[in-house]
Amino acid sequence: MEKSEAVCGQEALELLNCIASSSFDQEKCITLLNSLRKCVLDKKVKKFSLAEEKQEKIQDMGKKQA
Repeated sequence: MEKSEAVCGQEALELLNCIASSSFDQEKCITLLNSLRKCVLDKKVKKFSLAEEKQEKIQDMGKKQA
């Protein structure tokens, strides 16, 4: 596997795109929510974070050390 993907990342992205859609379909979004919840439970996810947040933390740590 060359590119690592976030645990349950695809499910989370699909749900976010569903709720952001101009043609909001609540039933579809609920199905996607249930799919994300199942993934979170199956893979024992405790917390999500965004890649941008990780990058900011790395940059902040670099600034403190400089």
